[in-house]
Amino acid sequence: MRHIISILLQNEAGALSRVTNLFSTRGFNIESLNVAPTHEVTVSRLTLVTIGSDSVIDQISKHLGKLVDVLTIVDMTGTDHIERELALFKLRLLEGGREELAKVVEDFGGRILDDHGGHFTVELVNGGSEIDRFMDKVAEIVETETIVRSGAMAVTKGAPIPSAG
Repeated sequence: MRHIISILLQNEAGALSRVTNLFSTRGFNIESLNVAPTHEVTVSRLTLVTIGSDSVIDQISKHLGKLVDVLTIVDMTGTDHIERELALFKLRLLEGGREELAKVVEDFGGRILDDHGGHFTVELVNGGSEIDRFMDKVAEIVETETIVRSGAMAVTKGAPIPSAG
């Protein structure tokens, strides 16, 4: 099962490495990883996506909680949350299709950031599955030259939920 785990950790050298090493030493892949400072300059929020059973993720969360740099851990998977991802695409029109591309980009809430010689740079902020749908849709009218995706970022709805760490 896919899990989105949000971790608050001390913004110190080596903190991220200790978290990622915990995953690698247990043989788990991190599918996406985002880290950025919070409103407190000494604290960063790490959001990662991984695949594993609930019991395995619970074990990993317990081990994460023992790391000195980790302040809180929340597995957002069973919670009411908002998930977003930023994707940037470098697309090349096959033949014509300029208006069709513009319509698809608009339908998905994206923006064309640059249009240069038949090459388009498109920005899309949405859930991962919607970004996948966008890629499938535009594949009919463009050649995708480059895709850059941020990976999942997530926040719970309403009041903060208690942490596991």
